[in-house]
Amino acid sequence: MKMALWGVRATSKGLGAVAPWAATAWAEKLFFTPRRPKRSRTAEAVLAKGQQRVLKLGGEKVAVWSWGEGPRVLLVHGWSGYGGQLTAFVAPLVEAGFSVVTYDAPGHGVSTGSRSSLPEMADMVAWVGRATGGPYAVVAHSFGAAATAVAMRDGLKVERAVFISPPADPRWGLEDFARTVGLTDGVKRRMAERMEERFDVSLRDLALPTFVPFLKVPLRIFHDVGDREVPFASGEAIARAWPGAKLTRTEGLGHHRILYAPEVVKPSVDFIAEARPRNAWPAPELLAAASAAPPPRGLLRVVHGS
Repeated sequence: MKMALWGVRATSKGLGAVAPWAATAWAEKLFFTPRRPKRSRTAEAVLAKGQQRVLKLGGEKVAVWSWGEGPRVLLVHGWSGYGGQLTAFVAPLVEAGFSVVTYDAPGHGVSTGSRSSLPEMADMVAWVGRATGGPYAVVAHSFGAAATAVAMRDGLKVERAVFISPPADPRWGLEDFARTVGLTDGVKRRMAERMEERFDVSLRDLALPTFVPFLKVPLRIFHDVGDREVPFASGEAIARAWPGAKLTRTEGLGHHRILYAPEVVKPSVDFIAEARPRNAWPAPELLAAASAAPPPRGLLRVVHGS
């Protein structure tokens, strides 16, 4: 691992010195390419009991699973994650009378694609939500929480939200990436400029504290003080900015064990169930026709089979 990082830094330094534009393109490819970790046996077992479909969203085949009947709860994974990482929430939510939907975003898990970004993952949260009948609530981890917040800002309707280990500002992620791989200030600046041009958005406008004060959805945040991937201060910043948000501090759970901890799963389910709607909801089948309006970008349609 250390040798691989040394090689990445050497490449960054060499390209940055002699070909800064080539260094920028190389760094962008690295930055926008998520890893695909092996799924755990526990996650595989829960996913195997779900109803699986493949949806064609944004030009990619997206694997989606569902369980139970009742108001929808959408589970959203983070960067280099997969839907099965949140399956500890499935049984408790189904027992509480909810249907549950999770998915692998493009470039993640078993879905197609190789690259992604915050705006694209935000689109995917909204598209999967629409394609599966519209979520009542959402449980989102890490980068998936940031994507969910952006989707909510842009019109995704949910009644309750749970964010676990959420990052507050994509600029922090870029800074961390630049330090890790040893980018020069010039390459880092060009990356930021090209990202803003590509997605027609200011990175500042993707920082959660700048827009979550206008979101009125009840929110619970769980964040571990020892999280080495997303600092606890990030969860604090979001909690301060989001009206009425409650932050729960954990210890010893890190960035991933927190997803399986009973002290996180149970209060999250209880919070979602507090205001469970009494009206009828659609059946649990995953039908793109459930979406009343087309997604903002790309064509949404169902692909049968896997």
